[in-house]
Amino acid sequence: QLQLVESGGGLVSHGGSLRLSCAASGTVDYNQVAWFRQAPGKEREGVSCIKNRGGATAHADSVKGRFAISRDGAKQTVYLQMNDLKPEDTGVYFCAATYGHYSYCTISERSYAYWGQGTQVTVSS
Repeated sequence: QLQLVESGGGLVSHGGSLRLSCAASGTVDYNQVAWFRQAPGKEREGVSCIKNRGGATAHADSVKGRFAISRDGAKQTVYLQMNDLKPEDTGVYFCAATYGHYSYCTISERSYAYWGQGTQVTVSS
């Protein structure tokens, strides 16, 4: 099994910043991690992803230029740095992991087998 624990969520004002963390533990092999979010009344959407080896990343158009994803391999932790936050960024943020067979990562939800419980991010206007 693979356990993923998110942290770092909270309440922030429009234009503020937050850094989310996703700590992984367990015996399952994985090579990519992604962040997803779900706003109230909406479907879950992919935000950003990163490959363990090579560090390839991808971002949703809605967060390009504002969010950055990175990882600390020694800590098995992936970070999502969120800058210039907007009220529409509000939602529960989940991290997910899987073993992907390509050099690039994906923010397609169906590709991920392991999920964390989520952390709430609220951006006030």
